[in-house]
Parts: sequence; structure tokens; C-alpha cells
Amino acid sequence: MFTLSQEKLIPLGASITTAEIKQQPELWGETLALYKEKRQQIEEFLQNLTEKHEHVRVIFTGAGTSAYVGDTVTPYLKEKVDEKQWDLMSVPTTAIVSNPYQFLKADIPTLLISFARSGNSPESDRTVELAAQVVTELYQITITCSKDGKLAQRAKGDESNLLLLMPERSNDQGFAMTGSYTCMALTALLIFDSLSVEEKLNIVETIQRLGESVISREADIEKMITSDFERIIYLGSGGFEGLAREAQLKILELTAGKIATSFDSSLGFRHGPKSFVNEKAIVFVFVSNQPYTRRYDLDMLNELRQDNIASYICAIAVDGDTNYAGDTFLFDRDASAVPDAYLSLPYVMVGQTLALFASIKVGNTPDTPSPSGTVNRVVKGVTIHEYK
Repeated sequence: MFTLSQEKLIPLGASITTAEIKQQPELWGETLALYKEKRQQIEEFLQNLTEKHEHVRVIFTGAGTSAYVGDTVTPYLKEKVDEKQWDLMSVPTTAIVSNPYQFLKADIPTLLISFARSGNSPESDRTVELAAQVVTELYQITITCSKDGKLAQRAKGDESNLLLLMPERSNDQGFAMTGSYTCMALTALLIFDSLSVEEKLNIVETIQRLGESVISREADIEKMITSDFERIIYLGSGGFEGLAREAQLKILELTAGKIATSFDSSLGFRHGPKSFVNEKAIVFVFVSNQPYTRRYDLDMLNELRQDNIASYICAIAVDGDTNYAGDTFLFDRDASAVPDAYLSLPYVMVGQTLALFASIKVGNTPDTPSPSGTVNRVVKGVTIHEYK
């Protein structure tokens, strides 16, 4: 797909999505440059909060894939921040809008970090309204891919709302979010990670190389779904559970539900969800770089292999001191020191590429997988109710 001309991609209805998956390593470099340009402003904004408040609740929020950005980065960032100062949580806008009283407290200083591709989802807009209505001392960071969206427009002129625009090309025009997800995740990591700028630069350069390697190995990815299968399962630990949810959503979206999907944590899968495995299931496990966590991921892979039920089992991993003996999409050992949260970016490119091929396999058009309009690029049909 990545080597096909536009003339060949357009009839497949895949020209937009293919290009948007392929361009991500370049976008990560642009995202880093934008962070460096805004770094002083970001640090001053956060320092202002620490000077005013001993404790701040930080809510990463968004809807759908934008919510999974928070799920992916929060576990790692909770390691990196002073939790006596910053109380990090990931809560979807869909949960806040329907249950604001559970997450928004008038007397708790709150930093609301909104992730949004378009910034026009009704739940995203309403979440900001509710937070302003309920929280006495509210601050915001708006991370969005569209300068013209409602969230970006809301942020303009508001000193308590820091607007961070992603690279223009990250505003995916295809149905599924790809570069928007990875650029927003990278931005959140760069903002809150305590690593030095030089260390962050080295990590971004490494994951860019990994992302390019995914593009060059698309034939290996296509072979993974040549078998007769009906189900795809993604597993991962920590932030990789959020990544697993995003990867399975890409399959679900681009095949319009023609392939059944499931996700879970490596340990949680045994507690009932493993019942989803049958002889027409294929399973992918995102393997952690953290040695302790890695053991649990490998245990699950070995158990699934021993069960001998799933038609295909594959690890997505960096080459380490211990590896899965079965099929593996293996990244070079020079990435063995990259934290899992950053690895999510090239890892998800494998999932995105699998979804692209799966969409073609079931006869869908990846750019417009749901032509009926029952599912839309920007959600419609949400009734917003008054909250008192």
C-alpha cells in the first residue's frame, strides 16, 4: 500500500488513510519542533499553577481515539511527575458529560487537558462548558489538530487556557484518526516527562526510525492477515492497554465491524475475556520494554501458544534479553531503552497498517468505511442536556 501510486490507491478508496499512516514519522519530528518552540511558554504556564496551588487535579480528556491518548500516556506519566503536586487521571469527555459530578469538583483546582482532532465533537465542547461551570479554579491546555475548531477558538484570548496546535497535516482527513492520535500523545509526553530536552530528542529520533521500519516492512504485516480469520484481539500492559484499545478500534472502524475485535491487559485477559479466543481468532500482544512487566506479556503469549486454539499469535516487541519464541514483529535492540509510552507510536503504526489491509480484505474502502452515515468522522446526533 505504501509503495502504490495514487492511481492505484484511489480506486481502493485508500489514498488518504495510506498517506496519513505513512507520514507519521515526519509528523513526530514536526511535533517535537513545535514543542521546543513553545517549551518556555509551557513551563511558565505549569510553573504558575505550582506557585498558586499545592495540588492540582489533571484530567486528560477526549472522545474515542482522543480519549485513548490519555489512556496511553497516563500510566507512564504518573511515574514521572510529583503526584503530591499533580494528580493525573484519564477520563473521556463522554463520561464527564454524562456524569460531571463524579469528576469535576468546585473546590479542587483542575487542569483540563483536551485532546481533539477537529475540536468540534459535541462532548468535547460541553466538557469545557461544564468544567467552567463547576470548577472554581479551572485551567486548560487545549491540544488539537484544527486551528478553526471550536476548542481552538475557545482558547484564544484566554490566559488560563494554553492552546497547542499540532502539525497541520495531523488533522487527518480520513475517517480514522492516525497521525492525530500519535502527535497528541507525543505532545502530552513531551510536556510532562521529566527527561531532558536532549533525551526527548534522542527518543523521538529513535521512534521515527522505528516508524519508518514499519513502512518498509508492510509486506510482513500483510502476511499476518492472510489466514481465514473472523476475530482480532490486542493485548498490552500499562499504557499498552490503552494502545490495545486504540488498535482494535482501527480494525473495527476500517472494516465497519465486519471483523469482531477485543482488547484487554495481558493479565486481565484470563479473567473471562479469554473466552473470545477461538480457531478463527488472531492475537497480537504489545510487549513492554520494562523488564518486570515484559514477563507478564511473554507469559500470556506462551500460554496462548500452548493453548493452540487461536489461528495466529504474534508479539509486537523490541528485541530484548528475553523474547517470545513464536511469531514476532521485532524492532531493533537499539530501542530497548525507549519508554513504553513513546513506543506506542511506532507500535500503533503496526495496528493501523493491519487495519488498512483488513479493510481492503473485507471489501471496504478505508477512507470512507461507513458510507451509510451511521458513524461519522465528527460525531453527530448528541443531545446535550442542561446541568444544574
